[in-house]
Amino acid sequence: MLVVMEAHATVEQIEAVCAEIRAMGFTPHPMPGPTRTAIGITGNQGPIEQAGRLQRLPGVSQLIRVTAPYKRVSREFKELDTVVEVGGVPIGGAGIAIIAGPCTVESREQTLNVARAVRAAGAVMLRGGAYKPRTSPYSFQGLGEAGLRILAEARELTGLPVVTEVMDTETLPLVVEYADMLQIGARNMQNYSLLRAVGRTQRPVLLKRGFAATVKDLLLAAEYILAEGNPNVVLCERGIRTFDDSLRFTLDLGAVPLIKQLSHLPVIVDPSHASGRADLVIPMARAALAAGADGLIVEVHDNPAYAVCDGTQALVPDSFAAMMHQLARIAAAVERPLLSRVEVNGGHTTLA
Repeated sequence: MLVVMEAHATVEQIEAVCAEIRAMGFTPHPMPGPTRTAIGITGNQGPIEQAGRLQRLPGVSQLIRVTAPYKRVSREFKELDTVVEVGGVPIGGAGIAIIAGPCTVESREQTLNVARAVRAAGAVMLRGGAYKPRTSPYSFQGLGEAGLRILAEARELTGLPVVTEVMDTETLPLVVEYADMLQIGARNMQNYSLLRAVGRTQRPVLLKRGFAATVKDLLLAAEYILAEGNPNVVLCERGIRTFDDSLRFTLDLGAVPLIKQLSHLPVIVDPSHASGRADLVIPMARAALAAGADGLIVEVHDNPAYAVCDGTQALVPDSFAAMMHQLARIAAAVERPLLSRVEVNGGHTTLA
C-alpha cells in the first residue's frame, strides 16, 4: 500500500503516519517527491484491514493499493525514476551510460590495454570478470582475487568504476572489497540467497535477466534485493532463449520500454551476449538506445581471436570507438546525451 500525503504535510505529520504504520506491525518507506511525500508500506501479506486508521491521520491525502507482486520495484510504489550512482556515474538519469571491457580478466596487460582504450573512446565504467560461471567445468573459470586486483589497478589508472560478477555468497565479501558494482549474472538471477546477500551489502547491483525469465521474474528477483534495504539496482536485458537459434540469444528490446513502464529502476542492455557475434553488436546497440535503454554493457578485447572467453562477440577497440560515435547521434535523436568522463580527477562525471 502507498500512503500519499498532502502537498503541504509537515514533517511531524509524516513521522506520525510512519509511527502508526510501525505500530500496526509493518515497515514504512517515506519517499519525498517534487510536490508531496508518499509512504510505502511493506510487511503485509495481503490487504491491510486497519487502513482506515491511516486515512484519518492529519496530512494524509489518499491510500493507494499497490497491485503488482513486486512492491518496492514497481512504478506504483515510486513514481520517479531511480538514479543509481556508481563511483560518481549516474545510471538512469538524463544521460546514457556506456560500460565496456573484456568478458574476463585474462592478464594485467590485456585488461589495462582495454581499459585505456574504452576510456579514451568514452566509456564511463569498466566491466570485467574475475569469476566466470561456465557451462563446462573444464572451461576457464577466471583468475579470482588476482583478477580483482587487476581490475582495481585499471580503475586507478583510468578513473573508471568497476562492475564485476559475484557468483556466490562465499566469495561475495572478497568481491565487495574491490568492486564498485556487483553483477548478478543470468544464471544467478533466481539465486535468492545470493540476491538477499548482495542486498545487505548496500553496494550497487547490476541484475541480468535469466535465459528463460519473464519480465515479471526479473522484477521479482530485483524485489529480493530491494527488500533487504538496497535500492541501488540496475536491470539488464541480455537476451533470452527462444525457438530461433540463429543467434546466441534473442534480444527482447520490447522489454526495455515495458520495464520502464512497470518499474522505476534503470534498464541497460547487453548487445554482446544477446547476439554472440561482434558484427551484430553495433546495430543492436543502436536499437537499444532507440528503445529507451539507460545504458549498454559491451564486451571489448584487444585481440579477440586469442580471447579465452567469448571472443566471437567482442569488439576490438577501433570498432568500439566507431560505435561510440554512432551512439552519440542516436542519443541526440532521442534527446539524451551520452555520459562522458571529461574530467577523471576526483571521479567527476559530466555530460558530453
